[in-house]
Amino acid sequence: MAYSQSPKKAGIPREVLKWLQSLDLTFFPKNVRRDFSNGYLVAEIFSWYFPADFHMHSYDNGASLPAKQSNWSQIEKFLVKQNISLMKEIIDGTIHCKPGAAELLVQEIYTILTNRRIQNIQQVEQGFTDKAYQDQLPMVARSTASVAIKSNLSLSEVIAEPNIITNQRKVLAIIHRHIEQRKEERTQDPKRFNVKPTLGEQAVRLRPLLASEPNLQMNTSQAAC
Repeated sequence: MAYSQSPKKAGIPREVLKWLQSLDLTFFPKNVRRDFSNGYLVAEIFSWYFPADFHMHSYDNGASLPAKQSNWSQIEKFLVKQNISLMKEIIDGTIHCKPGAAELLVQEIYTILTNRRIQNIQQVEQGFTDKAYQDQLPMVARSTASVAIKSNLSLSEVIAEPNIITNQRKVLAIIHRHIEQRKEERTQDPKRFNVKPTLGEQAVRLRPLLASEPNLQMNTSQAAC
């Protein structure tokens, strides 16, 4: 089956895309973030290498959170059984459609199953945030704090982890990151934001005297008298 999918559009290196095409999957991932989130395609990929451990009739290709949790629970049991390491953060990011998580997951699975190194690995933002996307936008179009929270904390993530304190910490971390990004923008373009130097920055700083400058120290002492 032939697929026409741009590696750039998919956010996955070309050699990984060719590998996915060779597996003749039920459907080709057109939207990587969405199509890998429920784990169905992940299970199908592993089934080609471990057919005895994967029975696709037990996996649900639905988009609901219970379907995702059921599929990934089975996959994670298999990973433990085979001593295959996939970071929990990557799996959770994929489930909740975090930016870059699914792309990194597919690349990790590719290296594990094929034992090949990727020539040009795609870099993703640490913590799977939308910072890389925001950096591409003009400053006036970048998200506010409230939009940043909506973009980086999905509803499914809140439902999956209903602990209020945990979600409050996530929100505070997003707000803190947003504030730091705004500070960085102001530092990079002080004229645009009319950033004025502080009193400390305006103050004249004297070079500390060195022990090798006795005459200067003496003159300073005499002047003080």
